[in-house]
Amino acid sequence: MTSPLRRRLAVPAVTLAVAGVFSAVPAAQSAAAALPAEFTPVTASYGAPQGASVIKGQFLSYNDFHGAIDPPTGSGAVVNASGTSTPAGGVEYLATYLKKLRAEAAAEGRSTTTVGAGDLIGATPLVSAAFHDEPTIELMNTVGLQVSSVGNHEFDEGVDELIRIQRGGCHPVDGCQDGDGFGGAKFSYLAANTINNKTGLPILPPVDIKYVKGVPVGFIGMTLEGTAGIVNPAGIKNVHFTDEVETANRWSKILKVFGVKAQVLLLHEGGAQGTATPTPGVSDCTGFTGPIVPIVAGLNPEIGLVVSGHTHRFYSCKLPNKTGQDTVVTSAGTNGQLITDIDYSVDKRSGRFTEITAKNVIVENGVADGNGGWKKDAAGVYLKNPDTVDPAAKKVADKYRTAVAPIANKIVGSISGDIVRTNNAAGESPLGDVIADAQLKYTAGAGAQLALMNPGGIRADLDADQSSGGEAYGQVTYGEAFTVQPFNNLVVTQTLTGAQLKSVLEQQFAGVNGQTSTKILQVSAGLTYTWTASAALGSKISNLSLNGVAIDPATSYLVTTNDFLANGGDGFSVLAQGTGRVTAPGFDVDALTALLGAGTVAPGPANRITTAP
Repeated sequence: MTSPLRRRLAVPAVTLAVAGVFSAVPAAQSAAAALPAEFTPVTASYGAPQGASVIKGQFLSYNDFHGAIDPPTGSGAVVNASGTSTPAGGVEYLATYLKKLRAEAAAEGRSTTTVGAGDLIGATPLVSAAFHDEPTIELMNTVGLQVSSVGNHEFDEGVDELIRIQRGGCHPVDGCQDGDGFGGAKFSYLAANTINNKTGLPILPPVDIKYVKGVPVGFIGMTLEGTAGIVNPAGIKNVHFTDEVETANRWSKILKVFGVKAQVLLLHEGGAQGTATPTPGVSDCTGFTGPIVPIVAGLNPEIGLVVSGHTHRFYSCKLPNKTGQDTVVTSAGTNGQLITDIDYSVDKRSGRFTEITAKNVIVENGVADGNGGWKKDAAGVYLKNPDTVDPAAKKVADKYRTAVAPIANKIVGSISGDIVRTNNAAGESPLGDVIADAQLKYTAGAGAQLALMNPGGIRADLDADQSSGGEAYGQVTYGEAFTVQPFNNLVVTQTLTGAQLKSVLEQQFAGVNGQTSTKILQVSAGLTYTWTASAALGSKISNLSLNGVAIDPATSYLVTTNDFLANGGDGFSVLAQGTGRVTAPGFDVDALTALLGAGTVAPGPANRITTAP
């Protein structure tokens, strides 16, 4: 997406004893005793070692951090499992738990490698986005991340910006806003399947090798092949993304030739359990589906572990590879609320994995109430535990919190109650309605008649009781609004015919004109239609009307979207056919804040889209 706050926002520029931090963590975990069913370890064994000894190691992994420096709020503040909600997340707590798990491994003679599976940056709150996600990278360095795959959101500001994030240097437009330079990521970003069109080579290293007590362990890193369809095309025009299985196996064979036979795939693609809930569900793979299943089914047996992501679910389970052997597959949800703790053994003689065991651990940040729950303040917000804060991570985070606070805590408007992004059965959400309405109102001067919003661009709820800067119930700060819409897309209005508009809506469904997954666009007031689940692809949309008048295929309509959609993002290639594009001043978040500032905003009705069997 476009560069956060570029052209507009100018942001001004202790160590606890380890034993003390660790001793506080077990006490905080007492309230989580009811969670074992979801966090039972999964183990895959690969036969007895050929030699007399094995080496033991540990991987700690997480994914989809999305710059969640501050603990998540509202409905996303907790990890839900077994009917219990556990407050979790925040980089100071992530750092503490990583140290704790490393210390436990060291006591068992295991050395630790800390890894990620992409989307560490992008779609981030203002505290990170205002500085082009340099704060998140600095904090990933602080917590000891060593290697990660890229994810689709690493490309939000384009390939050149991703290279800067890896290598360091001041931003080419905004400079080094915090005044102390930017040294880049100390960890290695891997991009095996992101190929430069001119050179035919990956834009970043495809693999990394870590030696564990003299034995090599190889890492292959990549994003999902479908990345091109879900990021702004403007930033990736000089690269393409290759098939996950073919790419992984190609580099697996190369690693094997060089004697690296214990291999890990860091893959920003995933799956989901059959028992889905609005927040992450169980940590097994019961009824498991998604792209990760056929990907694992095609992998070489040397890849004994796949650390996955993208779907924001958490799981740890086994799936069969192309030889029918078990491959351990993990994901740690999102926002740094969990860490996957993976113990492994490697045969020192053969260099192959002999056993892998994985489990997810909650990064608790709350204060136990002694009754199996967690303490809250008078407003019902979970209290944070100061005893489990890592001071080094806090020092870095506080630097950026202080710098951005004057902008982040500015009150921009108010809401009458929680406005959520959870979709109904038709795929419509109250917050989707509000954002589409905001964009329509924002472009009324350009003659806009309707607006469409991509659901993936809505990153958080608007919570009436959230008080980021001490504001009253219902008041919304700029930082909270930015967390909902963090991409700083432009807002554009262009002409589409009625026939093209219907084609856009038909393209919401996987299999139509190259669409790879079903995505229901959010629509502004006055636009109504029905989609029929049983109808053939390309013929699902009916009763399409604007302000009660049927859409005429031959009539031209002025349609507002963000520029991500207008450029064909999310697979909506028909939107790129629009003509007479006019760009509004500012960014999409400005449309939202303008609506919030015009009067108290209520949740959208979520009744503009209807379904038929």
